Amino acid sequence: MENNNSQRWYAIDAFRGITIAFMILVNTPGSWSYVYAPLKHADWHGCTPTDLVFPCFLFIVGISIYYSFKKKNNQQAIYYKILKRTAIIFSIGLLLHGFPYFNKNLADLRIMGVLQRIALVYCFSALLIQWLKPRQLVIAILIILIGYWLILWGFGSNTPYYMTAPYSLTGNIVREFDLWLLGANHMWQINGVPFDPEGILSTLPAISTCLIGYLTAYMINEKSLTKPQACYYLLSSGILLSLSGLLWNSYFPINKYLWTSSYVLFTTGIAQVILVLFIIVVDIKAWLKPVRPLLIFGANPLLSYILADLWVRVLLFVIQIKDDQSQIVSDGYQAFYQIVFVPLAGNWNGSLLFACFHVLAVWAIMLVFYKKQIFFKA
Repeated sequence: MENNNSQRWYAIDAFRGITIAFMILVNTPGSWSYVYAPLKHADWHGCTPTDLVFPCFLFIVGISIYYSFKKKNNQQAIYYKILKRTAIIFSIGLLLHGFPYFNKNLADLRIMGVLQRIALVYCFSALLIQWLKPRQLVIAILIILIGYWLILWGFGSNTPYYMTAPYSLTGNIVREFDLWLLGANHMWQINGVPFDPEGILSTLPAISTCLIGYLTAYMINEKSLTKPQACYYLLSSGILLSLSGLLWNSYFPINKYLWTSSYVLFTTGIAQVILVLFIIVVDIKAWLKPVRPLLIFGANPLLSYILADLWVRVLLFVIQIKDDQSQIVSDGYQAFYQIVFVPLAGNWNGSLLFACFHVLAVWAIMLVFYKKQIFFKA
């Protein structure tokens, strides 16, 4: 039995691919009024399948960091690569927020976002990995998770619990910190309340998600485990992490918006279990055909996300449907959904079919890039 150092881990590529596919699926329903419950985020506390997407991606970013820096010894080159990649990804996120209105008032531009969080998490995780040994990284993760809990618990609203709480939408220090540092005009809105689910302070525990991904890759590679052995250890670790998150949930609720410490443990545990399933299917059983389409997304994850986001913005803001008096009556997004997919499958299934169409459309473009060996590495 060969160990994993002698073989490529296609399971990781497939896991990355399905994460991107699901991310596009949940981000592009035909109508947000017609979305099946598993394809929506939890209203506040709790975790749906959709709430697993972003942490799974950051978990895979951590795995990728391990392979990216495994053979590099030039520290100066490594630091340059980290800072360059961070700047590029963060800048792309800002440009997407401005597209297509680059002349809009910068005072209203949302600063943080999905790509911005990925950039910051990547940066600080990669730097910590350069500075600390694996055992020290474990300690750093514990300090971050416990420290974040104490920050939210200690600095949350002091008003009575039945009115608000340290972990409520309006009573948490995460929102207050972002309001102070970013300002309400630069933040996302949830039900009219300025709150950024990819804010500054909540990026801190997201770093732990990435570091657990790195340590996962470290464990299955540096210990020279065979793939069956890796499955055993990852399954045990995943179950333990998820159970720890569920236990912590009683005191520190699982919450994607706040990226609570219990959420980190619960979701990274599930990510490890999902990775086990892919290792069994792809690397042990060698059932490559069913997952081969996922490798297309897995080869160009960031480009897939950027393309999907750009296309949605074109439909929303560039393509405008006007009446006989040249008055805008609809955007391209809603028109496409209402004219094509609602008559075809109704509101609910039409909304889902609309999202599936976008997944397939982005996949088809990525297939062209894949065949031409064009990969966006930032």
